[in-house]
Amino acid sequence: MPIPVVYNFRSVRARWTSAVVAVLGIAGTVGVFVAMLSLARGFKATLVHSGSASNALVRRAGSTSEMDSVVQLDQERIMEDAAGVARSADGAVVSPEIVVIAPFPLKSTGTDANVQVRGVSPKALQVHDNVKIISGRFFQPGLNELIVGKNATHSYAGLEMGNTVRFGGGQWRIVGEFDSGGTAFDSELWCDAGILGQVYHRPQNVFSSIAVRLTSPDTLATFKDALTSDPRLTLQAERETDYYEKQSRVLTTLITVLGSIVAAVMGIGAVFGALNTMYSAVAERSREIATIRAIGFGTGSVVTSFVVEALFISFLGGVLGCIAVLPLNGLTTGAMNWQTFSHLAFAFRVTPVLLASGIIFALVMGIVGGLPPAIRAARRPVAAALRAL
Repeated sequence: MPIPVVYNFRSVRARWTSAVVAVLGIAGTVGVFVAMLSLARGFKATLVHSGSASNALVRRAGSTSEMDSVVQLDQERIMEDAAGVARSADGAVVSPEIVVIAPFPLKSTGTDANVQVRGVSPKALQVHDNVKIISGRFFQPGLNELIVGKNATHSYAGLEMGNTVRFGGGQWRIVGEFDSGGTAFDSELWCDAGILGQVYHRPQNVFSSIAVRLTSPDTLATFKDALTSDPRLTLQAERETDYYEKQSRVLTTLITVLGSIVAAVMGIGAVFGALNTMYSAVAERSREIATIRAIGFGTGSVVTSFVVEALFISFLGGVLGCIAVLPLNGLTTGAMNWQTFSHLAFAFRVTPVLLASGIIFALVMGIVGGLPPAIRAARRPVAAALRAL
């Protein structure tokens, strides 16, 4: 026969001071845990959503990123005729691109950060169809003109519409602002690939990568087979979403590991707080426990009752920690992408799955902190406790 749960609720209310300490400890631990995971989730989502399942990214065979890849124009022209490449009235829907890094001062600190500058072709908006011009216009090919991502405008000084900036030995006029829906492109500057190559003294008709629009997501294998079977090409292709997912792994893993370590250390403290609360409850209620045992409630009922009480306290702490971290959702921050060594702006993503994970983490701490006191309570001698009445 179980002990009524209302008994535990009243017990927590009667000993609210010690319960509050345990709730706050668990809330702080859950808050840090969810915040770190939402940081990692936001960074990964920003990069992965940059890619499209209908796009392939072509690079030099063996390269790990666009920064260490080289693709020549004659290879690009051969690749345009490969099976699986989408076509429009203007021909193959591909965008040869050059990626370089340029320093710009952060508005928040005034210190320079590496900004990724992407030289693209006039077909870039056809390939990257998640990019929309929201202010001004697209750059004119052949001119030193820039369009700037929405996050770059907000993060770096001097990138407002109409300004002229200098990098790479050239002067550039900002003629437009674009929005890619919160992806990594929003932290980039785009310009004409040919002009960017000239300014940075790169060999003529040499690119970092080629973004290719496929006829459908299912034709990637066909396209890859066409590249690998052609002896004139030394290129590799992968789905754009897969490429950006790999780019996110290093920092995402680092944030997750560090966050888990911090949460584990704080969790140990929270568990000790729960242990202290529950052991105090056992000591104060020895006669109550003895009376409950004497009127017929078994050892299992006592253990269950105290575990339920610990779970109730930990649940309150978990909910409080989740509520405390909710304001972070959508908050923009920035970090270095260790694959490209460029600064990337991204937003915290506090998802329902992360909130559920925080609650589960709190309940685990409640069980760990509540089970030993519950067992001790159930083992207390009934006769000795009743003599004290």
